[in-house]
Amino acid sequence: MKTFAFRHAQTVDDAIDAAAHGATYLAGGTNLLDLMKGGVEEPSALVDLRRLALTSITSTDSGGVFIESGVTNSALANHRLIRVQYPVVSHAILSGATTQLRNMATVGGNLLQRTRCPYFMQTTFSECNKRAPGSGCAARNGFHREHAIFGASEHCVAIHPSDMAVALAIVDAVVHVQGTGGRRTIPIDQFFALPGDTPEVDNTLDPHDLILGVELPPSSFADHSWYLKVRDRHSYAFALVSVAAGLRIEDDRIVGAALAFGGVAAKPWRLTEAEESLIGLRADAEAFHAAAHLAMTGAQPLAQNAFKVDLGRHSIVRALTLAAVDRGSEGQR
Repeated sequence: MKTFAFRHAQTVDDAIDAAAHGATYLAGGTNLLDLMKGGVEEPSALVDLRRLALTSITSTDSGGVFIESGVTNSALANHRLIRVQYPVVSHAILSGATTQLRNMATVGGNLLQRTRCPYFMQTTFSECNKRAPGSGCAARNGFHREHAIFGASEHCVAIHPSDMAVALAIVDAVVHVQGTGGRRTIPIDQFFALPGDTPEVDNTLDPHDLILGVELPPSSFADHSWYLKVRDRHSYAFALVSVAAGLRIEDDRIVGAALAFGGVAAKPWRLTEAEESLIGLRADAEAFHAAAHLAMTGAQPLAQNAFKVDLGRHSIVRALTLAAVDRGSEGQR
């Protein structure tokens, strides 16, 4: 590992100033330190954010929740406001990693984690446009069973690994950031970047932006939501396909719906057309299968991951079926 300078930030402005002078932000470090050990990331300096104590979860005046960026994944998943109002977020987080990692990983770091594509994570592979722009994409002609079927480009077929982000997508979360240009907000559907011609760019943050927190608007799906994660083994594995599903049901009809895929793109893949197809229908198998068919429109699988198309359809039906069960009473426990 390359040697580096280290300092603790005392204030948000102090952290941003350090980043503007070349430092890399360090929070839980569960992804960054792995990348440093492997030589994928070689920062010359780290600025530790933990003394900023960005660790609060509070109700907002609008009836939503504001989650500061330093909140650990475990604290977020187990917080009563999240379990009651946004159970899909809690469910998604608890589907990922191990307890030990969730105890260290932070909300901000979860959003900023980088792909686990083996060609990116292992520097012995010279071809990786995300790690070394212009070098090529070894995955396209190599092992790509776990890679993208939506939103990829000839330059990169990697996926974003976050479970939490997929759940945040269906609740229309808003990311609050601060940089050298001041504070601003980024809707979650505009936060992540597809690879296009610049696969090394993972998101729409400006240089030196620091994530302050994530705001969740008032919940629409507290009683009817589910996060389904399909993976090769039950624990500590990234999703082959995941689905976050939320429904609002009134008088036995669906009046609101939200769906997002994980494990299939470089960002949570929102399924707007499938959502719209559910409105006004009964929450039954016929409606769910029709939505699942629409959800796969535009999929462009590679040779080894074509199974994700059929797996995605079945996963949507299963997630919607489970979301349709009224869990209002469970959320109050």
